[in-house]
Amino acid sequence: MKKISLLGTGLIGAFYTMSLHSHRRKDVIHTVCSLPESAAKDFAKKYNIPKYTDSIKEAIEDKDTEIVIVALPNYLHREAILMACRAKKHVLCTKPLAMNAAEAKEILDAVEKAGVFHGYLEDLVYTPKTLKTIGMANNGSFGRILWTRSREAHPGPHSAWFWDKKQSGGGALVDMGCHCIEIGRSFIGKDIKPVEVMCWADTQVKPIEAEDHAIALIRYETGAISQVEVSWNFRGGMDLRDEVSGTEGTVRLDHWLRTGFEVFTTGNTDKYVSEKSESDAGWLFPVGDEVHALGYSHMFTDMLDSLENKTEPRETFYDGYIVNAIMDACYKSVKTKKWENVELEVWRGKEGIKAGIDLIDYDKDHYLIKKEVMPDGKTKIMLKEKASGNIIQKYI
Repeated sequence: MKKISLLGTGLIGAFYTMSLHSHRRKDVIHTVCSLPESAAKDFAKKYNIPKYTDSIKEAIEDKDTEIVIVALPNYLHREAILMACRAKKHVLCTKPLAMNAAEAKEILDAVEKAGVFHGYLEDLVYTPKTLKTIGMANNGSFGRILWTRSREAHPGPHSAWFWDKKQSGGGALVDMGCHCIEIGRSFIGKDIKPVEVMCWADTQVKPIEAEDHAIALIRYETGAISQVEVSWNFRGGMDLRDEVSGTEGTVRLDHWLRTGFEVFTTGNTDKYVSEKSESDAGWLFPVGDEVHALGYSHMFTDMLDSLENKTEPRETFYDGYIVNAIMDACYKSVKTKKWENVELEVWRGKEGIKAGIDLIDYDKDHYLIKKEVMPDGKTKIMLKEKASGNIIQKYI
């Protein structure tokens, strides 16, 4: 059994605790840290956690603690992780890993130098639907991946620090774009290098300095494009969707609003329906098990099994660094209104992949472009002549 110190008691800390303390897990939170101390005390009482404190140092250096989970505001991640490294404690950190790529690189260097286990808690890569889709993509079910789209939109985050650019590092792009970027990477292949980014971001509704809406395109070395859409201005709950398109198939995922669970009520719901729901009356779309549906259960199983088996988890701080580097390029593109290169000081994937078209021979003189059964039942094909380059059509 591993004993865990949890830093932070916000919504993400609650989700982590619900996941770790469910299904008779053997690894448990035994110390929780929060400010003020009364918040830590109340959280400890609610979740039956033996110890509580308002000191990050005390929680990390607790003699019984083997794993530190960082669920703090973004600006505190670096300090907490470096402290865990000095204490030689294994460390797991919520998204995003850091405020920017330079800070993320410092964190990555620190955990690798200290020789401690590190896991990047990107829960949305671990949802049951996403894991199934990643497996299918890896097995070639969709052929060569051409395009991905990941969208997360809702009315806005749940704590004041998210809205303060100095504490968060940005707005909707930092908050949710990190999810969408890593989902796209996972579908395209995390060993495929992100090359350049075009991003639009603006503050359309909220009276804040950071962006409340952003859309980005990320081009990978294979020629694949990953589309990211995030907004704090969406009304009607949380819109959480992904799409993948390849040469041999497509998939569409809806994780939250259209899950097959639809309820109509005049209002007797005990108020809470699901994360970011704006109403408790009318037609509602509850989620049966939020912790499981958002990927927390599979995420912690992967992290803790990997630690126990001395293997690398699906998501490490290296992945967090790549995500931060892509977000840096996004913010640069917002300012220049141009495609901007993704600057990677460290890259451990494939190099020198050439983007191109997969040519399919129809016969010795033609390439096949398309084959389709028409409404009259006849099969029509489009061909390209190898010699002339002319496009022709015929029925077969």
